[in-house]
Amino acid sequence: MVTIPTVALSDGTHFPELGFGTYNLRGADGTAAIAAAVDSGYRLLDSAVNYENEAEVGEAARRSGIRDELIITTKVPGRDHGYDETIRSAHGSLQRLGLDRIDLYLIHWPNPSVNRYVETFRAMIALQADGVVGSVGVSNFTPAMLSRLIDETGVTPAVNQVELHPYFPQTALRAFHEAHGIRTESWSPLARRSELLTEQVVTDIAAAHAVTPTQAVLRWHTQLGSTPIPKSADPARQIENADVFGFTLTDADLTALSGLERGRLWDGDPDTHEEM
Repeated sequence: MVTIPTVALSDGTHFPELGFGTYNLRGADGTAAIAAAVDSGYRLLDSAVNYENEAEVGEAARRSGIRDELIITTKVPGRDHGYDETIRSAHGSLQRLGLDRIDLYLIHWPNPSVNRYVETFRAMIALQADGVVGSVGVSNFTPAMLSRLIDETGVTPAVNQVELHPYFPQTALRAFHEAHGIRTESWSPLARRSELLTEQVVTDIAAAHAVTPTQAVLRWHTQLGSTPIPKSADPARQIENADVFGFTLTDADLTALSGLERGRLWDGDPDTHEEM
């Protein structure tokens, strides 16, 4: 089992520096894969209403016997934006999870044309006050959207989960996060369905540190101050992905990996992309 270090969120929560993504892990096999990840040392599990696997995540958490050590994340879908709608959505998630608390609750996408993400966040703050939710945060928010939330609610999101990988290092957004005490979380940290892991700079850096290209990229994330959430159903790969804290990339390594920047890989601009 791998030990994953933690950092403190702005609300005091001990937050792992690396977590486990569960997108497309469903059914009995999905539950088994998530349970194996917990056995491997993962303590942060990422889910969402739209992943349609909250039941599997909850079952794996209960099966683990260490529920209180886990941070279970789920997300409000676009169709549930609004104050009352978010309250109902949260209780629906709790029912599917089979748990009495959502440890990290995120707005999945801001959906600016709907323009209800501030109401949604207010409801999440109320759920937090009631003890139903632990930390509150967002996903796929821009600095302008984050500023609006902070200005209109007086509460700073603890986390912003965004597309982030060496092809899209999000330098300006990460700087905004750091200035405001927001933890960056990376979805698609390995730039899935791309050639990232075969880039010469990646393979050279990995070889220099006697690690795999995957480990080199995940270490890049953690040293930048972001929590990546890689996904794998293979227990051996899960351990490999989490075992990235025994070496340190040089400043030159970090710069070289960030130098691969070329922009978003998918149509995920929060100002225009919306999901219900």
